[in-house]
This record gives sequence, structure tokens and C-alpha cells, in this order.
Amino acid sequence: MKIANNRGVRIPTRIILSAMLLLLQLLFMLDVVYNFTAQSAWAYSLSLILGVITVVIIVNRRGNPDHKIAWIIFILIFPIFGISVFLLWGGGRVAPHIKKKMRLCEARYLRYLKDDSEVRDRLMYYDIAHSRQADYLTGESEYPLYDKTLTEYFSSGEKLLPQLLEELEKAEKYIFIEFFILAEGRMWEEIHQILKRKVNDGVEVKIIFDDFGSIKRQRKGFVSKLKAEGISVCIFNPINPLMNIFMNNRNHRKIIVIDGKVAVTGGINIGDEYINEYERFGYWADSAVIIKGNAVRSFVAMFCCMWDFVTGKHLRIKEYFADCPHKDDGFVIPYSDSPLNDKNPAEGIYMQILNTAQKYVYITTPYLIIDNTMKSLLQMAAKSGIDVRIITPHIPDKWYVHPASQYNYLELLESGVKIYEFTPGFVHSKLFISDDKVATVGSVNMDYRSFVFHFECGAWICDSSTVTDIKEHFLNLQDKSQQITLEEWKKRPIKLRLKQALLHIFAPFM
Repeated sequence: MKIANNRGVRIPTRIILSAMLLLLQLLFMLDVVYNFTAQSAWAYSLSLILGVITVVIIVNRRGNPDHKIAWIIFILIFPIFGISVFLLWGGGRVAPHIKKKMRLCEARYLRYLKDDSEVRDRLMYYDIAHSRQADYLTGESEYPLYDKTLTEYFSSGEKLLPQLLEELEKAEKYIFIEFFILAEGRMWEEIHQILKRKVNDGVEVKIIFDDFGSIKRQRKGFVSKLKAEGISVCIFNPINPLMNIFMNNRNHRKIIVIDGKVAVTGGINIGDEYINEYERFGYWADSAVIIKGNAVRSFVAMFCCMWDFVTGKHLRIKEYFADCPHKDDGFVIPYSDSPLNDKNPAEGIYMQILNTAQKYVYITTPYLIIDNTMKSLLQMAAKSGIDVRIITPHIPDKWYVHPASQYNYLELLESGVKIYEFTPGFVHSKLFISDDKVATVGSVNMDYRSFVFHFECGAWICDSSTVTDIKEHFLNLQDKSQQITLEEWKKRPIKLRLKQALLHIFAPFM
């Protein structure tokens, strides 16, 4: 039995069965807890004591206060059940053996990325403020700063696709593809046709996609067909019906690497909505950047590390590097963020940009589910005279996430932050631009999922003409957006306020 969705691709029986079995496990757990606590006063008292002890532990843990509050409320309402769920998914916890596996992969491949002190010294000499950002990001992410790199910005999926196809056609040695969503449709078919030809020509093709992101977007036999064509495929973190700690951590990265000479990253997945071939939530506004030159080495290392982590197969990374320096167009740091360590370069570089801004910071994000620290930085920047502007969607992709984003509007508006909603549709682009000097493009949303639970990636770009292109795209989106004013926002209906307040409490779970 299969159920068709609105694109003709069927929802696999596997996901239906997995969802049903997971629900049964949760119901069984809840039933056991209820029967246990209902038997006697001492059992109920014990559940409360365990709940209080867990709350004390949560309060004293390192981590985000907003995230702690959500768990505390849940545990105090459902003590034993809440504790059980917290032990599985609370606080971004990941099993030690999984962390160790990733550390070994990183040690195996990142050692081939060399930090060039001359490049760092040159950036410090010309631009000490942004040199501090670079020092932070290279130290936190372990990916170095590069020069001799060309970046080209694309302000939509439909603009990216023709250039991407052209670059794929040039492949002579290998093509690496890694996406959260790999969906069948026109975009994939055009890419697929090239991949088939390239495999027949002896080009090595490897693909990684996230199971949760892609499972509803592929027909039965999709992977086996690719393997039969000679394409190597691995599925990140396959969905299964057994509750486990790691299931909440998804691979949200978007990466393509071609011959070690070209890399692509950004917010665009492989799916027809990303090229506006069909309409899901109005016009889909997204972005990506093509990178050529020295900085591609870091994307090679990112992919090799993830391939090894998922498959257990070591890759000879040196064979995938290429000596292809380009004419200087500023500085680039490709970076990756993982839930398997205590570092947080993705959120950290956003904070660094806010801390060092002199004139403005422009932001686009599909979700604005931020903690108190990020909110305070946005407020302080605006109160200091920095022109802070944020564009979010007007048409949401998730009914329960958008009100949680809107909850933050009031305090930000009161501080002088300018907020716009993109009225033609959905903004999926994830951008930070500041002072005509620095920008980031990548897969990182401003929400707990990106900052805490997901594998993410991006590119920090400084002193490049690409920054101007990104700024122009932002201003174009702003022209098509409705500004949210403080006066109007204060008049929003009580029903909406209550909805926003309630969903805000559980925003860390979204």
C-alpha cells in the first residue's frame, strides 16, 4: 500500500510503518508510566522526585537556556515519560561511539587542509576586524582561510541550474553530490542524464542524501537504479522504527564538488520547487554560490569525511585535490558544523558578524527561532545604530514554525531592528551581509535545528565583489516584501498572540 502525494511521488510504506511503530512505542511508554504512577501514592511521589532531580540536572548543564526551559516544562507535566524522552533526544545528546567515529573521520581528512599564515597575515593587514572573524571561524570549524578563489553568486535556483549543468558537463574525474533533499523531477532528471553519461565516460560519481529529507520524494527502486548505472550512493541516517538518540540529527548540508576545481553550496536542494518548476508556497526565493580555486579543497574534505562516516570506507583524499588557483577576488572560508562536538561555528559566525558590524547587517532566513543570546545581539546592534534588517517568509512552509518565528518580532522591532516578510512566497535563502565587506551563504537557518541538531555547511566570503551581488539580491527581495511596523504589530489579534506565545515555548523542539 502506498499513498500518493501532490507531486505524484508516493510515500513509501517504510515511512508509514516506521511512524506507526514509533507512535506505538511512545504510547506503550506512556501507558507503562501511567500505570506505574497510578498504582500508589509512593509511585507518584517517586515520579515527581525523579522529575525534580532531572530538572536540577538540566538547569546545571551547559547549554541554551531556552532549550532547557522547554524540557523543564515537558518533564514537570509528564515526569517519567518526559525523562524517558529527554534521555533519548534531550540537549542534542549523541552516543559516544558516534562522536568518536566522526572524530576519527575528521582526523583522517582535515589534516590535509593546510593553513597559510601569509594569507591570514594579509587579511589582518588590510582588514583587522574581519580578520578576527576569520580567526574565529578557522579555529572553531577547523577549515582554513583561502585566497586565489573565485566566487559567483546565484540569486535563485532557476539561475543556478544552467550553470550547474554546464559545470557538470566539464567533469573529467569525479562528481561528489551531498544534499538534504534529493527529489525526483525535472531538476534531478537534467542532472541525472549528465551523471549517467559521465559514468559511462569513466567519471566517478558519489551521492549522499539524507533519508528523512528525501524519503517522500523518490519512487521505489530509486537507489538501486542509480547503483545499477554505476553511481555510488549512500543514505545518511536511514529512518527506522526503533527510537534512538541519533535519529534527530539530520544531514542538512548542500554540496557539489567537481574534479576538485568547482564546488557549489547554499540553500538550494535538488527539487523542482527550488527552481520554481512548480509552486509549493508561492515563489521560492533561494540562493547558492559556485566556488572555484583553492577553497574547493575544503569541500572535498567535507564530502570525504561524511562519506567515510556513513559508509566506513576510506577515500584517498589526495587523489581528489586539484591545483587550480584563480585570480584573487577576496578571501573565502568554507565551513562545516556538526552536532557531534561542542563547537558551534555556524551560529558563532553569525554572532561575530553582528559584533563587528560598523554600518549594517542584512539577514534572510526562513525561520527566526532564536535564543536569548542571539536576540540580544540583534537588539544591541540595532540600538548601537547598526542598520539591522531581517527578511522572513510571508507564506510559511510549516504552520507551527512561522508563529514561533513571529514571536520574536516585538522585542526586535522595539529595539530598532527592521523586519520584512517576503509577500510573493517563501524565503529559503540563508544570508548574512555586512558593511559591503563580508557575507555568508550556506545551509544554516536561524533556528535550533540548524544550530544544535543538524550537520550544516556554508561559505564565509570577505572583500569580494560577490558580497555586492549578495547585497543587491537582498535589496531586491526587500523591495518585494512587506515591512512589519511596531505600531501594526502591537495591534495583532489576541488569538495570534496566544498562538505565538504557546508555540514559542516549544520552539527548541521544532
